[in-house]
Amino acid sequence: MKPRICRRRGPRNQCWLRFCITAVCCAAVISNMTAVEGQSTGSSSNNATVVVNIGVILDLNRTDFVGQVGLSCVEMAVSEFYDSHPDYTTRLAIATRDSQRDVVLAAASAALDLIKNVQVQAILGPETSMQANFLIPLGEKAQVPIISFSASSPTLASIRSPYFFRATQKDSTQVNAIAAIVKAFGWRQAVPVYIDNAFGQGIVPSLVDSLDAVDARVPYRSAISPSATDDQIGQELYKLMTMQTRVFVVHVSPHLAARLFAKAKEVGMMSAGYVWIVTDGITDFLSSVDPSVLKSMQGVLGVKPHVPQTKEVIDFRARWKRKFRQDHLNSYGLWAYDATVALAMAVEKTADGGGATNFSFVNNDSSSTDLESIGVSSNGPNLARELSRTSFAGLSGDFAMEEDGELRASAYEVVNVNGNGARVVGFWTRGEGLARERMMMMMTNSSDVRAKLGTVIWPGDPGAVPRGFEIPTSGKKLRIGVPVKSGFSEFVSVTTDLETNKTSVIGYSIDIFEAVVQALPYALPFEYVPYAKPNGESAGTYDDLVYQVFLGNFECMIADTTVIANRSNYVDFTLPYTESGVSMLVPVKPNGSKNAWSISKDFRGPPSHQVGTSLWFSFSTMVFAHRENVVSNLARTVVIIWCLVVLIITQSYTASFTSLLTVQRLQPTVADMNELLRKGDFVGYQDVSFVFGLLKRLGFRDDRLVPYKNSEHCNSLFNQGKIVAAFDEVPYIKLFLAKHCSKYMMTDPTYKADGFGFVFPKGSPLVADISRAILNVTEGDKMTKIEEAWFGKKDRCPESTTSTVSSGGQLGLNSFWSLFMIAGVAAVSALCIFTVQFVYEYRKLMSPQVDDDSQSKPSFWGRLLNLLKTFDNKDLECHTFRGDRVGDQNEVRLASLNVMSPSMYSVHTEFPVDSTQTLSPSMGSSSELHDNTIAQEVAIISIDLHPDSDGEGLVATANDEITRH
Repeated sequence: MKPRICRRRGPRNQCWLRFCITAVCCAAVISNMTAVEGQSTGSSSNNATVVVNIGVILDLNRTDFVGQVGLSCVEMAVSEFYDSHPDYTTRLAIATRDSQRDVVLAAASAALDLIKNVQVQAILGPETSMQANFLIPLGEKAQVPIISFSASSPTLASIRSPYFFRATQKDSTQVNAIAAIVKAFGWRQAVPVYIDNAFGQGIVPSLVDSLDAVDARVPYRSAISPSATDDQIGQELYKLMTMQTRVFVVHVSPHLAARLFAKAKEVGMMSAGYVWIVTDGITDFLSSVDPSVLKSMQGVLGVKPHVPQTKEVIDFRARWKRKFRQDHLNSYGLWAYDATVALAMAVEKTADGGGATNFSFVNNDSSSTDLESIGVSSNGPNLARELSRTSFAGLSGDFAMEEDGELRASAYEVVNVNGNGARVVGFWTRGEGLARERMMMMMTNSSDVRAKLGTVIWPGDPGAVPRGFEIPTSGKKLRIGVPVKSGFSEFVSVTTDLETNKTSVIGYSIDIFEAVVQALPYALPFEYVPYAKPNGESAGTYDDLVYQVFLGNFECMIADTTVIANRSNYVDFTLPYTESGVSMLVPVKPNGSKNAWSISKDFRGPPSHQVGTSLWFSFSTMVFAHRENVVSNLARTVVIIWCLVVLIITQSYTASFTSLLTVQRLQPTVADMNELLRKGDFVGYQDVSFVFGLLKRLGFRDDRLVPYKNSEHCNSLFNQGKIVAAFDEVPYIKLFLAKHCSKYMMTDPTYKADGFGFVFPKGSPLVADISRAILNVTEGDKMTKIEEAWFGKKDRCPESTTSTVSSGGQLGLNSFWSLFMIAGVAAVSALCIFTVQFVYEYRKLMSPQVDDDSQSKPSFWGRLLNLLKTFDNKDLECHTFRGDRVGDQNEVRLASLNVMSPSMYSVHTEFPVDSTQTLSPSMGSSSELHDNTIAQEVAIISIDLHPDSDGEGLVATANDEITRH
């Protein structure tokens, strides 16, 4: 039958035969290829080299720059490496698989096929971090190293597989360079704009941490879907426009970046004031994008790894351009080249003289698709170990793996899109930070950003550095929360007009804030929003309002808000605009030292000082008692000086003592806080204030703390005796004392606080500008005018009147009763003592004896009269009269009469005469004895001087008289 068929259908038989022959040939070819790929080792009869299968998994789409460039560089690396190392006994055989832009399925199936069927010893790739996240466990199970030169997500490091090697810089390295740029220009906020997949999400935590390290906050995170339409991108951009932040960090794929910046230019976000910073995933492809995309990205800043332009790099770029007819070689291609070279070097080191057993798989079942049947590479651990040890000078720089399988960090370039490309404006390294030139990094220590970076062209306005935020944003005003309080309304007062329902906010803090806003270099529209319930009552404490700012319900809080540590954990404070601190307020009482026994402070002190002071006063009294006649001019000069000294000293002590008696001195009724704690007294504090917590920490019990709402309430509590002291912040106490200055005083201790400040959300860019404006206001006279307007002048006391101030300072008899008492006691005592002594000495005069002449006894009044006469006579033996004697008892010497002064025209002298001495007859004599008492005789000579008859001289005439006592 077959021959008949053949004869009937000859032409068809020929076709079938041809088909069979062709199929057999193809089968033979396929079988041969499978044998080559399937065997673990192969050898050449000529050079005896070992062929080692290596897999490559990339996205080979024509529009994918990473996959196309990466594969071309891998192939060139294999060819050029073995051309320069012909003596190597191993050869890499590349088995390529296309991941087809699939996230998981295509890449995972490709890896499974390479491991089970081709038995590759290592895999170069995959391209994306999401694919690598699935391939790493597969490679670890088969002990096949996975080497990726483009998967940069930091989340891959958390897998910690010894068989994963990243031959590229991870994204957590470049975020430090971005944070350095933000810090250099003083921007306080930045918004990440990232693609919503593993590639984009992986950089966000590292970026937020790096920005936080330079005091820059992330107020919002903008995630864009990989499949987002232009309208969806526009909606997200409009949302960003309504925010204050104008600094955006973009981390998306190059294809999505082109659409994003085109839309941003369309909506007006590439104008003046905006800042755009792109990561290396975009910067590396700026040379290959369409010119229209570059036109929409003018002024954009970017970072990318620094590749030294060595001779090897320049030559390789030229060879690559000639071979592939392209000029878009990027950093990923250089990393792919270096990763292939590192793998070839490691494979050579693991070979044992060309044996084939080292590159085999064990327990490998190629017919099964079960993952459990995957074989294990015998050479995998050795290859992984050699890869971690491999280091050389590659095209991308020094190639060396860290212990965790990460490529050692390199420097980054800071580029600026301008014109038809991007130009380098600076460099960044981990140790030195930013610098304009690569070789100047070690020498650049200046804080000036112009010294660290070159000239930057900004979007819209090439010369002006953007502030990083913009106010207003789409007509939106700054919502300022103000508290509703019943006490101390001088600081903040909220009133509502019931007829118009219009709210008015005034006060010291409000005036300060409005003065600060006027000092800003830009307009700041704002509106006050009372923190109150619908019925107008307060909605909470100051801490509650601070927390509302933290939640974002208010963008600012203006009030007499004290800067304390607990609040600073949730919000940022500006510099304080007034002093603060917590002190104690107590009533005053007159100082007990102003009484009848006030003693000069000069007589106080140690005993030695008191004795010295007493001797000095005694000595000075003797020296300054100048009763003697002073004749010499020199002596008069000395006496005048000493009189002046005595006058100054006397007046000084007089003034000091006068001040001690007349100046009103007050002292507190409570000595210190420990006295309050010891006695358990009641203490007042301002309601809804943080002082309550402070007092509890100091040891006061809750039942001893009494709240008050305002200064009048506090004064009432003092007057009623319900509290003995009050603790409050210094500004409130000063305001209280301005009204009640004569009855209270502020005493120590003072617990430090940072003062009153304005509250803003964490990382608000307004904090720095507001703080600088506060300094301008507080250093000028405007601050003084505001204080006087609300608190009055500091030296003004409304309660002070003339009677009040001087009531305790008037001097009267009662002020000196002690002196009068001492003087009176001394005088009476002296009189009594003298009387007793005199009566005792002349007691015989009072005795009732018979008179010899009258032979009768004198009466009592007669004896008393004799006693008084005796008292009235001069006692010449007294010290006073002994000092007045001139000359001796026998002669009187007259002064020379050559030059006479008027005081010498009449000279009287008295001297006693001894009872045994005989007086001159010319002068007369007599002696009387009474009761055996010897009377004293006194010779008185009166010498009168008068001119003679010729008028040319003086004549002295002496008259004598003897008196008896």
